[in-house]
Amino acid sequence: MSLPSKGKSWLVVIGLAVALAGGYWAGTVRTNHDSQAGAKPTAADAKVQYTCGMHPFIIQDEPGICPICNMELTPLKAGTGGGGGERQVKHWASPMDPTYVREAPGKDYMGHDLVPVYADGGGGGIAVDPVIQQSMGVRTVTVVARDLQRSLRVVGLVAFDEARQYAVNSKIEGWIERLHINQSGQPVRKGQPLLEIYSPDLVAAQQEYLLALESSRRLTQSPFPEVAAGSQRLLEAARSRLRYWDISEQQIDLLEQTRQVRRSLTLFSPYSGVVTMKTALQGMRVMAGEELLQIADLSQVWVNAELYEQDLPWVKVGQSARVELPHLPGKVLEGQVDYIYPYLEGETRTVKARIVFANPGLELKPAMYANVQIATQAVKGALAIPSDAVLRSGQAAIVFVARGEGKFDPRPVETGVSGDDSYVQILSGLNAGDNVVTSAQFMLDSESKLREAIQKMMEPQPPMPAATPAAGAAPQPAVDKQKLDDLFK
Repeated sequence: MSLPSKGKSWLVVIGLAVALAGGYWAGTVRTNHDSQAGAKPTAADAKVQYTCGMHPFIIQDEPGICPICNMELTPLKAGTGGGGGERQVKHWASPMDPTYVREAPGKDYMGHDLVPVYADGGGGGIAVDPVIQQSMGVRTVTVVARDLQRSLRVVGLVAFDEARQYAVNSKIEGWIERLHINQSGQPVRKGQPLLEIYSPDLVAAQQEYLLALESSRRLTQSPFPEVAAGSQRLLEAARSRLRYWDISEQQIDLLEQTRQVRRSLTLFSPYSGVVTMKTALQGMRVMAGEELLQIADLSQVWVNAELYEQDLPWVKVGQSARVELPHLPGKVLEGQVDYIYPYLEGETRTVKARIVFANPGLELKPAMYANVQIATQAVKGALAIPSDAVLRSGQAAIVFVARGEGKFDPRPVETGVSGDDSYVQILSGLNAGDNVVTSAQFMLDSESKLREAIQKMMEPQPPMPAATPAAGAAPQPAVDKQKLDDLFK
């Protein structure tokens, strides 16, 4: 099918127009290329890359968000791509203990790879862009000397004075004929009758005493002094035997006066107090040495304050203490720490601090709870930082020290006591005037560990055969270790 002559003329016109436009465009491009061929590229003409402040190994050619932490990528600063001359390594240090320094690469005593410390002051820490610092909420505080005060309020428990607890037992076998003290909690006075006991041995001992008494009376006038002295010694031995079995002097004198043997004899209380335990029953048989009663003198009691392990450095013997009882609102008892026990209670993991109180009205009852406030002595002029600044692990306590220009160093410290204002004493590792991070330091800690992990992954590996890229896939850029290290500086 042939076109009309008019249509063919239009096609010729369109072809000439396209040819002229193509020639003009090619000439323009050639001219611009020739004019710029001799010009040097500037820093502004360099290609801008973007990285994550928390994960510097993430580098992209376009803005976006970090695929790990979802933070917005920031432009990579000029000069951080690894160019320039080689930096001189001053020494190698542990990333967790800057005092651990070696002349060659290796590992520290914790198994971490040593990091280089450069002669120009770089290395040995991490760097965070100021914009990222603001997004992370990094805050610092200066290490200063201050007074640390601690006011301890702990729970106390009223207890018996152990030096005023007594046990009453029988020194002879027999039977309880009558029990005068037959209730637990019953008050007892010293010398008060406790029980009457019948014992064949006591009956025989009374008879022996009467015979010795009669023999001594008859032999006193003997012309032989040895005989008179022997009878007197026999009388004293019979009397001592009765005393050793807790027979009172009054009962022995009564026996001497009446010359009549009694079936049962009375045992009297040797102490004053309250009966705290009673095992004796009227009519029961008792053996020699068997415990019958326990008596406690409550005129003086102890209050044992329960101290946790972290409170021990604050408490000393002689410090004043105030005790309040729930059943006596408004009443405060003043005392002082008398003794600190040298062991912990296994059930509560606490240490007892003993406070002694007089108890004339028996208001303090054993096993009663009390609120104890101990006035501790302040630690003067201690280097202290907020406790939030300390990262604690199973092996050490770490703080991050700001070196300026966005650089931070992890530094191990030795901590001491903690005050009421949430400040902790620093015994070693920091100096007055150092700036430590008090917030978001866990992110810095993660970054420090990340750097260590990346360094381990970047160790030389045996060469691997290059993989053939898939058809149509863009080639992946190789990771430059020098550039990666520069990102952490």
